[in-house]
Amino acid sequence: MNVVKCDLQDVLILEPKVFGDERGLFYESYNERDFATETDIKTRFVQDNHSRSAKNVLRGLHYQIKQPQGKLIRVTAGEVFDVAVDIRRSSPTFGKWTTARLSGENRRMLWVPPGFAHGFLVISDSAEVLYKTTEYWAAQYERCIVWNDPDLNVPWPLDGEPTLSQKDRAGLPLKEAELFP
Repeated sequence: MNVVKCDLQDVLILEPKVFGDERGLFYESYNERDFATETDIKTRFVQDNHSRSAKNVLRGLHYQIKQPQGKLIRVTAGEVFDVAVDIRRSSPTFGKWTTARLSGENRRMLWVPPGFAHGFLVISDSAEVLYKTTEYWAAQYERCIVWNDPDLNVPWPLDGEPTLSQKDRAGLPLKEAELFP
């Protein structure tokens, strides 16, 4: 696996070794030992999530204020514009974001550590997103920063208006959100 550091401390892009021939391809999408060795991150994943979304669906920017989740995100079909926002007040990169394009074709994965808000926009006709989490989902602790917060100014590559859930429409600006110390 090739590990690529992102603009923000602790956020990583992981590129698995892909083996292909005339029959197709094979790659190991996750190996606990290799993940720990290559990233120096020792964690355990407790939940796998799978979403399928149509073009222009924007999900995020989500986080849990208690039981914060680290996420290992990958796309198996289609393509997304993925965003991680540092919401740790004590961090030198607080309020900064980084992006990655994840697709079924490039097979890249994004590690988003606890203490970050996360979201993505589907930029293909549809996309299947799978992600592992380090903590269980806890609805009572879930929070959302509004996707179009002018202070963040994330350059979402939108094709018209995004399709949003009610929860995402009700997200708060970063300066009003409950954040990590």
